[in-house]
Amino acid sequence: MPFEIDATLVVYLFAALAAVLFFEGVYLLFFTTRSYRKNINRRLKLMDGQPDREAMLVQLRRERGLSQSGDYRLPLVSLNRLILQSGLSFGVGKLAIYVGVGALFVFSGLMSMRGDVAEALMAAVLCCTALPYLTLRIMRGRRQKRFGAQFPDALDIIVRSLRAGHPVPIAIGLVAREMPDPIGTEFGIVADEITYGADLETGMRNLYYRVGQEDLPLFVTAVAIQSSTGGNLGEILENLSAVIRERFKMRRKIRALAAEGRASAMILSSLPIVMFLIVQVITPEFYGSVWHEEITKIALAVAGAWMGVGNFIMYRMVNFRI
Repeated sequence: MPFEIDATLVVYLFAALAAVLFFEGVYLLFFTTRSYRKNINRRLKLMDGQPDREAMLVQLRRERGLSQSGDYRLPLVSLNRLILQSGLSFGVGKLAIYVGVGALFVFSGLMSMRGDVAEALMAAVLCCTALPYLTLRIMRGRRQKRFGAQFPDALDIIVRSLRAGHPVPIAIGLVAREMPDPIGTEFGIVADEITYGADLETGMRNLYYRVGQEDLPLFVTAVAIQSSTGGNLGEILENLSAVIRERFKMRRKIRALAAEGRASAMILSSLPIVMFLIVQVITPEFYGSVWHEEITKIALAVAGAWMGVGNFIMYRMVNFRI
């Protein structure tokens, strides 16, 4: 036969596979529940080693840049709110240290390579101002998207809990136990705040300040009205969950329909730059003869600005709020 299989080798392979599956089964049988509870969100992970829930609440607040009582620690409210909503978990002090070290590293690197103090100082200032700000805005946007994707499932958990006869704080605590971050820890902080003296409406508004997601005001308003005037909160939240899901479907449908346009915009925008780099590598003298001319720089600046305007218009055409 051109190809023969050693029976002994096959037996060894199946024995090794059986041993692996056996140990995996033992692990899943004895360690899955504890591991799931510990890693489902940040609050449950802290609760595993911190029996004092009040101390855990204080620690979660400090990690997010808040004071022990839940107030902002920085005098600039907008900056403190941006840090809070971005989901950073190492505090404002460590953020300042990281930004300062990064700026010092950039300054030292440019000084050693270029030797220009003004240029190095400008880059360091940019590194410790604009770059952290843009990074925090990106982190906030991503976190709010994750929260918004989890929000309908959290509302469904609350609705089922309310129909089972539980009060609203118990339903919120159920979300904190069953949902991953970011929504699990955020609702857990609400449950802990209610446990230690805050009323339901205050806890809900603090939740909105910490997250800033666009669907939260509807939820906060519904809970506040129900706590003061009564009503069928389960039915309201069920309708709200359905509306949010329909909005997500509409956004995804628009994104799918606009995918061809976005791809065309990316190709058309990158094509001049790619062709310029290719020509510059193959024949450097093609642009070298006119590179020093002032009109060349002006023409390139105008073309770049015009391309930026076109890209912005295309971006606004395929990205809009629903």
